Amino acid sequence: MNVTRRLVMKGAAAAAASFAAAPSQAAPAPAPAQRLPGDIARDEAYWRHIAAQYDVTGDVVNFENGYWGVMARPVMEAFFRHTEKVNRDNSWYARRSYYADLQPVQQRLANMLGANDDEIVFTRGATEALLALVGGYRSLTSDDAVMYSDLDYDSIQTAMETRAEQAGAAVIRIEMPEPATHESILETYRQALAGNPSVRLLLLTHISHRTGLKIPVREIVELARGFGVDCIVDAAHSWGQTDFRIDDLGADFIGFNLHKWIGNPIGAGLLYIRRGREADISPNISERPDGTGKAFHRIHTGTTNFATFLTINDALDFHDLVGAANKAARIAHLRDLWVNDLRDDPRLDILTPEDQRLHAGITSFRIRGRGSVTENKAIVEKLATAHGVFTTHRAGPANGACVRITPTLYNTPAHCVQLVGALRSVLDEF
Repeated sequence: MNVTRRLVMKGAAAAAASFAAAPSQAAPAPAPAQRLPGDIARDEAYWRHIAAQYDVTGDVVNFENGYWGVMARPVMEAFFRHTEKVNRDNSWYARRSYYADLQPVQQRLANMLGANDDEIVFTRGATEALLALVGGYRSLTSDDAVMYSDLDYDSIQTAMETRAEQAGAAVIRIEMPEPATHESILETYRQALAGNPSVRLLLLTHISHRTGLKIPVREIVELARGFGVDCIVDAAHSWGQTDFRIDDLGADFIGFNLHKWIGNPIGAGLLYIRRGREADISPNISERPDGTGKAFHRIHTGTTNFATFLTINDALDFHDLVGAANKAARIAHLRDLWVNDLRDDPRLDILTPEDQRLHAGITSFRIRGRGSVTENKAIVEKLATAHGVFTTHRAGPANGACVRITPTLYNTPAHCVQLVGALRSVLDEF
């Protein structure tokens, strides 16, 4: 295993400390408020206590944490309690008390995001929210066009195409620059909007599930407004992985997940419509409200998992205990540990820039000359079976498929050592 001395020492120090004293199973104390997130991100003693709150398999080192977020133990235990309560009290609870219990949770989320509580509505995930926004977008005619990029999410790309077909509008697909810079991303959108004056609706993905590229959403939204273009923002991977509020994005229409980086049980998300823009998104087909209604009228999910939504408060408690900025800094730090060790390897393309504005934790790589889906599936399989490191492949980027690495709070520097060694071995074989 050819790894640098610097990374080995970091992993060894973490391993030695973990053998010296088993981490406490009790809930950890909050990180000291007077310390900067960047300093806290490197405090392995603190993060051992956080990692101890997650019950995860020992069969592999899991660097595929983008699918959904594992619940911390206190959150999982709360989910079980809520499930027992709902199952026991049944419709007596659901019809008389559930919505009263949920309203303060909605208000808490609105406060955290800097939104009004009538601007957000619960969904079963970001996909459901985004499909409602795209499918319900009213201001599209046969003279217009929709635009999305190669890094946007597959089903939302398809939704944009379907909505365009319904209106008789055109579809414009752009390719994100690779490698990207802050200015090259802005220039890509600037040129695309200037060269396609018929565009009326633009899809933006804050952090790409394919490569981890974090785009400057606010600047692009402002740019698009200058061309008379509305933006729908996919924030499925960004809230919780990074620390921001709605005004930091500046968009009028956003879809969020709560079961990825916020750490809630699977099946919870949010739809956001800025107050005053409700009329631009059609109410759900099941609704006949007077006037245009509120954001609430854009979603109708039927009966949902009551316990999932009751657990949001517990997930937010754990998220707040760690601290949003600390969490973001730690995930980015783990990303940097493996990326910095491999960035200069000429056989490898790291698909997110070093500019901290343009990445969080998710980062993908491509072995040069190995851009097919089949080849990247083989790399994923080799990492898992030969080296005990679990990742996933992603297709869709214009320059070829890639392998995605997604660290989270239970990962450690020692895991990064194992990842680097595994990648160096795979590079020698491929």
